Amino acid sequence: MSGEYAQEYVDVDGARIGVQVHPEPDGPPGAPVVLIWPAMGVRARYYRPFAAALRDAGFAVIVADLRGTGESTPAPSRTCRYGYAELAGDLGAVLDALKPRLDGRVRVLLGHSLGGQVAVLHQALHDAGRVDGLALVAVGLPWWRRYPGLRGWGVLPYTQGIAAAARVLGVWPGWGFGGRQARGVIRDWAHTARTGRFPALDGVDTEAAVRRIRTPVLAVSVDDDQYTPHETLDHLCDKLTAAPVTRHRYTVAEAGAPLDHFTWVRAGAPLAARMAAFAGSLPSGVSGA
Repeated sequence: MSGEYAQEYVDVDGARIGVQVHPEPDGPPGAPVVLIWPAMGVRARYYRPFAAALRDAGFAVIVADLRGTGESTPAPSRTCRYGYAELAGDLGAVLDALKPRLDGRVRVLLGHSLGGQVAVLHQALHDAGRVDGLALVAVGLPWWRRYPGLRGWGVLPYTQGIAAAARVLGVWPGWGFGGRQARGVIRDWAHTARTGRFPALDGVDTEAAVRRIRTPVLAVSVDDDQYTPHETLDHLCDKLTAAPVTRHRYTVAEAGAPLDHFTWVRAGAPLAARMAAFAGSLPSGVSGA
């Protein structure tokens, strides 16, 4: 038990997913809930400043560790076979485990970077009305052709070089990027960078499934994002043809602080207020009906 949150665990298919449950906000019970799904290699505890901002904005907050990161197991190794399909399944298992505490409340699934890709795939492949809204912050499909200027010509060899190393070594050691990762995660991530498309998972055409998502989306790109600039989120939003999408660029001026792919977490009060407005526009607790 931390002074800031309760540490819990959800077991799924031989893995254990760590979940940090933050205290309920002040006010009447039944506040809207935000479930945060993190970036590649980023521990759940990193989001504590943003969790505090969300709580001040009236949200209950729960943050999970991605499989293989932080409190979640298994630690990535040569024997790990998991990739995007398993990560999306983990998200569904956590939502199922939390269901008694979430029923009747507005719930927003917030994905950051890789966590945003996983959240989209969960909504496409598994969602049965378990969340009311999807927030994508500093997320993108990192297709090399959508990077501005000449950057894409560096992104392509960089991402595919990481994938080649993971394939040869049997695991990505985390050399300068992303932390230690299972090779399946790197394989699927590199596919999105190379092709601009989600990989087929378990024989399912994920691109077609993403086009069928109807969950309302708040899509937020961040100024000075070195990994997923505005254009990469535009590319992802282009796939959400059936979903109502609210597109926003989170600027340095709005945040009142420097921003990048990670530091927005520490300058998130204006974004938390925007999240509250988004949650307030959603049908109340329909997914718990």
